[in-house]
Parts: sequence; structure tokens; C-alpha cells
Amino acid sequence: MAHLDFLNKLHQSTKRDYLARVTHGKKAEFAARARKFDFDYWDGSRDTGYGGYYYDGRWRPVARQMVDHYHLKPSHKILDVGCGKGFLLYEFTQVVPGIQVCGLDVSTYALEKAKEEVKPFLKNGSAVELPFQDQTFDFVVSINALHNLYIHDLHKALKEIERVGCQKYVLMDSYRNEQEKVNLMCWQLTCECFFTPKEWGWIFQQSGYTGDYGFIYFE
Repeated sequence: MAHLDFLNKLHQSTKRDYLARVTHGKKAEFAARARKFDFDYWDGSRDTGYGGYYYDGRWRPVARQMVDHYHLKPSHKILDVGCGKGFLLYEFTQVVPGIQVCGLDVSTYALEKAKEEVKPFLKNGSAVELPFQDQTFDFVVSINALHNLYIHDLHKALKEIERVGCQKYVLMDSYRNEQEKVNLMCWQLTCECFFTPKEWGWIFQQSGYTGDYGFIYFE
């Protein structure tokens, strides 16, 4: 198990007005709409989610780093838990032609709007019960998806990722000080679980998760 940073450069490239989400006075309404993981969350207003989640190639460097670090080959199988529109999976297929990809997401909207090249390999489902045999995948990745689960389901999801993957990487929201905690609470719309790095370490241990991990901080 190792702490690895594949995403912070991408995360930091986005400008965020943390207070705007709460000073509008409709944060609870925005969050309720976002949690449907439908149009509002993916392609609606910035108040309720991404404000338009479209392919722009930004995931290519992330895929390349992961391929290099985990020595992924054309014969390997990859699972993305919480794959959204499948952009990261598409980039894996471009970095390693011939690699087998599979994605799982709770959002039927995201799957319907997914990148056409990988759409046939995406499934609707939950991280708490992965429909795969033990050790099916050479690499399992989950980027900012498990934080949407309540703690009891988070434990189940981590156990499932551990079960189906040989190599694993999960990315979680976290905070190291009170300012980052406030920023995270203001910005998040769908999170049910966000903890300090030390607390995340305890959760990984309790869940039996042995894969790698990373954290996103809202500085």
C-alpha cells in the first residue's frame, strides 16, 4: 500500500469559488439535485455539479502515469469503479492499444452519454457489490466515487475492490487542516464520507484494503 499522486495537478487546474456554493442560499437544493447523478450533476449548472462534463483529453496524462507505474500491458484487464462517462477508460485504450477495459457506474445518464468507443464495456451498478469473480482484473481504479457512499457501504466497496483486483488505486477527498475542511464542506455536493489522511488509513486497514491510494485536498 502506497500513497501516490496522479491527480493533484489536474485537480488544481480548476478554479473554485468555495463560498459561492453556500452564499446563494440554495446549497441543500443543489446537493439534492446533484445526488440524482443525472443531467444536473453532469451537464447542468456549475451550482449542481460539473457544469458540463465533456471529453477534452485531460485524462490522457493520468492514464499514462498509471500505465507506467502499474506496468499495464495489452493483455491486461482494467476496471474503473465510478467510471462516469468513461473518459479515463478511453484514455487507457489509447495509451495501451488492445487493453481490455470495463467500467461501472450508478448513473444511467452518464453511461448513456459515455464516450462511444468504450460505451459497450460500461455497466450500471454499485461499488458495494461488484458483479465479477475474484481477481478478475489486473488493475482496479476508483476516482472520487467512493466518497458518495455511507460508511457501512464504503467498507463493502473497499472489500469488493480488494477482492476483484490484483493492483488497486482509489482516490478520496481529504483535509489536513480546518481551512481545507471548510473548503471541502462548502464545495462538495454528493459526499457522505470525507476524513483526514490518518482516518482514511484506519478505514483502509479495517476494510482489509491493501491497494494504493491518493487524496484530493481543497486548498
